[in-house]
Amino acid sequence: MTAGLLLAAGAGRRYGRPKALVELDGEPLVWRGIRLLRAGGCTPVHVVLGAGADDLPELPGAVPVRHDRWRDGLGSSLRRGLASLPATVPAAVVVLVDQPLLSPVAVRRVRAAHGAGAAVAVATYAGRPGHPVVLDRSTWALLDVYAVGDRGARDLLRARPDLVVEVPCDDAGSPADVDTPADLPAR
Repeated sequence: MTAGLLLAAGAGRRYGRPKALVELDGEPLVWRGIRLLRAGGCTPVHVVLGAGADDLPELPGAVPVRHDRWRDGLGSSLRRGLASLPATVPAAVVVLVDQPLLSPVAVRRVRAAHGAGAAVAVATYAGRPGHPVVLDRSTWALLDVYAVGDRGARDLLRARPDLVVEVPCDDAGSPADVDTPADLPAR
C-alpha cells in the first residue's frame, strides 16, 4: 500500500487565488490531483488544505487534512501531510495541486521503483527531477531538516543522492506548473 499525498494548501498569490480552486476543463485542480493519485494506485489519498479550504468542494475519494500553519510554506505542508497518514502506510507519493498535467503512468512508475527497493523515487523530465516523488517512511524524519520554508523534498534529493532513484517520465505527462492564469493549458 502506497498512500497519495496532494499538497494543496497555498494561497496562490501569483495566481490571485488558491490554485486548489482553479478549474481546468470544468474540474477543480484539487479533484484532478485526487483522481491522478487514485488512478496511479495510491490509497489512502490525503489532501493538505490551508488557504481557501472553506471554499473547496467535497473531496471525493480523499481525506482532507487541515493545515492551519500553511503560511509556513511547502515544507510544513509536506510534513503535516505525512504526519496525517496511518502508521501502517510504508510510503507516500507526493504531488502538487498546481501540476495538472501529471500522469497516472508516472505515479505508477515511481511506485514501482519504491517497490523495487528505492527509499526515494523521483520522476524526471528531460533529466530534471519533478513530481511525482515517492518517499519511504524511513525518510520522513529527514524532512524535519530538509523540508523547511517553501522547500519540500528538493533539498533531501540533493543532499542524499544515495537514497534517490530517478525514474524517467518524459513520455508520461508534463510537470508544468500553473502559477498564473496564463499558465493554464488551453483546452
